Amino acid sequence: MHPEIEALLDQAENRFLKGEELIAFKRQAATLAQRLKIYEFLRDKEASIFQPVANKLQETFPDEKQETLERSLKHWVLVLRYCAMAMLLNDQNFLQQRLLDWLSGIVEAHQTQKIEATVCNLLQARLKELLSEQARAILQPFLGQAQSIIDQGNK
Repeated sequence: MHPEIEALLDQAENRFLKGEELIAFKRQAATLAQRLKIYEFLRDKEASIFQPVANKLQETFPDEKQETLERSLKHWVLVLRYCAMAMLLNDQNFLQQRLLDWLSGIVEAHQTQKIEATVCNLLQARLKELLSEQARAILQPFLGQAQSIIDQGNK
């Protein structure tokens, strides 16, 4: 559940919400509707999001093993799914707990930082084509959190 909504519900156990708390609750409900639309879009368009990314990845790394490219692409399919769920929940801790420790370990073990960073950049460019600026602003903190793990591995 949204941490902000959960906090408001906890407060409402003892009393009715105050005016400003009710406004905050309405704001959270409205943003939840936006997040749900973005989540559904990402879910429904997953293949059309990633196919151009896969094509460009093969062009960028023509000498890399197909298996390596596919593995990195699969990582980012999972990253986007986890980012979408974290965005829906509005919970960056969810993303930290479920994904980021796993992602950094996988990237380090396979030594695919450059490929992973490229997939991330291609994905970001693809989402820029498909999502509105407002939708990207909602999703970006979560994708940025994942990208920072890749960037740390490149140092």
